[in-house]
Amino acid sequence: MFGYILISIFTVMHVYVFWRATSVPFLRRHVHPGIIIGAGVFLWIIFYLGRTVGHGGSGTMAWWLEMLGLHWMSVVFLLSIPLFMIDIITVCGFLFPRFAPSLRGVALVAGLILSVIALIQGLRLPEIHRYDVTIPGLSRDLDGKVIVALSDLHLGSLIGKKWLAARVDQVKRENPDIIVLLGDIFEGHGAPVGDLMTVMRRLSAPLGVWVVPGNHEFHGGRDGNMEPIKAAGFHLLRDRWAEIVPGLVLAGVDDLTSSKRRGRSVNHIEKALAGRPAGATILLSHSPLRVDKAAKRGVNLMLSGHTHGGQIWPFGYLVCLVYPFLWRGGTMCPECPSS
Repeated sequence: MFGYILISIFTVMHVYVFWRATSVPFLRRHVHPGIIIGAGVFLWIIFYLGRTVGHGGSGTMAWWLEMLGLHWMSVVFLLSIPLFMIDIITVCGFLFPRFAPSLRGVALVAGLILSVIALIQGLRLPEIHRYDVTIPGLSRDLDGKVIVALSDLHLGSLIGKKWLAARVDQVKRENPDIIVLLGDIFEGHGAPVGDLMTVMRRLSAPLGVWVVPGNHEFHGGRDGNMEPIKAAGFHLLRDRWAEIVPGLVLAGVDDLTSSKRRGRSVNHIEKALAGRPAGATILLSHSPLRVDKAAKRGVNLMLSGHTHGGQIWPFGYLVCLVYPFLWRGGTMCPECPSS
């Protein structure tokens, strides 16, 4: 269902972009309308094949189809936003009719600039953000312990062994005492590649590698199947807790949206924290939801992922409306209470 909705929304935006492009004076003078329409049809087919053939396939052809399709989807989105803003300002050309077509050309240029910036940002190596966290009541023996948290690796057809090996090296350079994987480890279509798990096994820490599933671990009707993760010797926390050392409890929950999508009613946080011993508690949750509930149950620190920081402008601002406790790039979302 998600795929059908995505394709439908993209198709509307795609048609809108090319329809508006045919009214831009520069393009009308130098490019035949048939070429613009033909290019639009060709690029839509690339997106569609990337979403259908590439997304569920394997091999070089599937990789290229999915890569090109996903990039074009992002470009269309970033082209449509400035165009839509111009249509709002000019009331679809009824105001300033002489200037509206030229303003659409400016909007297209702005969208292309945004696309280049987005591509550069997307190809950059992941940044490491370091935080000093004070937990009241934590044993002095645990002072200075280092936790490295990774989320949303989305390993699969587009992200492979070489990229993962570089991330493992980044983690090892931090000399972590604990490593936590916060879900969406695999993209969710196709079986995990054996080479990927070989690289993943290089992750190690004195107090263990701990994992919770994300929403992608439930794709395709799976029930959070993470057998490859368990086979690698990592500790899986599914609505349960573990006292990793005296005075420090790690608790983990299934993705907090997964049970609703499967028509179930599960109090994941309550199950994960029930009966735990006294001491500092760190909760691992793929989705940064129900923070208040976790705090009321005595959780000292909650680590999450899922949002990708909004992933593409302007969703970074919209994400804060759903996840007000999101900590993004060293600053808290403005909607978040100061407490």
